[in-house]
Amino acid sequence: MATAAIYCTHKELKRVFPQLDSFDGKNSIYGWETTAVSNKYVAHNTGLVTNFFVDGEELGAAQSGKSGVDSAGDWAYVSDEDALYYFNSNSNPNDLLTETGEDFATVVTQFRTDASRYLDSMLDPNMPKEALKDKEGNFDYIIIRSTALIAANFMIKSHDPNSELASALMEEAMLNISNINEGKAALSWQVTRDSSQGIIRDVSYTSGAIRPVDTRGEWTGTYDLIKVIITTGGVLGTATYSVSVKGSNKLKENTVVTDEIITGDYQALAGNLQIRFAGSADDSTANVTTRADEWEIEVFGRHEDIDASSGKAVKMTRTRKIGRLY
Repeated sequence: MATAAIYCTHKELKRVFPQLDSFDGKNSIYGWETTAVSNKYVAHNTGLVTNFFVDGEELGAAQSGKSGVDSAGDWAYVSDEDALYYFNSNSNPNDLLTETGEDFATVVTQFRTDASRYLDSMLDPNMPKEALKDKEGNFDYIIIRSTALIAANFMIKSHDPNSELASALMEEAMLNISNINEGKAALSWQVTRDSSQGIIRDVSYTSGAIRPVDTRGEWTGTYDLIKVIITTGGVLGTATYSVSVKGSNKLKENTVVTDEIITGDYQALAGNLQIRFAGSADDSTANVTTRADEWEIEVFGRHEDIDASSGKAVKMTRTRKIGRLY
């Protein structure tokens, strides 16, 4: 059975909340005493012990009783005595860090899971129950950060229910959720009002070289991922580019512009769109020497529905001029 997605990793949670490790809730065990059996120790009044750690390492399952504690690393909690028995032939446990509690990585995973399900419940019901990933297989950063903020809030409040820090973290998370639901923050998989104008992304690019900087018009087809590639190197007036669009079998299959000289003005792209190239300086050149510079321009049809909350009057859009480079 497929498991529900967790929207942030342990590392991403720690980036958002660097104090994470201070909430490791293990309790230290002190006062180890020797027993009649050599190398077998006992600590009294420990409280229930379900997991036992020595110098940060979890020792594994407990023995069924104290009589089974007879070889290195064995341990057992005896509830009738409220005592923990431990066998160590190399060191006195009073010289070691001995702890009881839950494995911290397991605890963090549970908080990340809880935060992910909480975020699912707060996002607009018309959105996918599990936020979709982008084409690289990553969740949008606003999803990652919001989940981490919620998880940190849950973790802090498990220790301090009145924490102002926890409240501040949750306030930011709720603002992010509100912006997503109201269409003020666009997720990468959503169709926005300006998606028909094209979003330019680097496939391979030489820093400082001539590149696409703008598009204009509106895409007249359905979804496509347009390929733009430099075919001849050189300055404006010499360099050339070609354009490919989807065919019957795959994306970027049919060439619709071949070896067009780059002028620096708006030029033909495809589907009622035009493209403009520029460099970082007047003498910048287009690159084909090692790997030809290449871009993809993602477009959606101008008549396609905009993905936004149906419960709000606001439609999602980016406030920018037509064809801004992404």
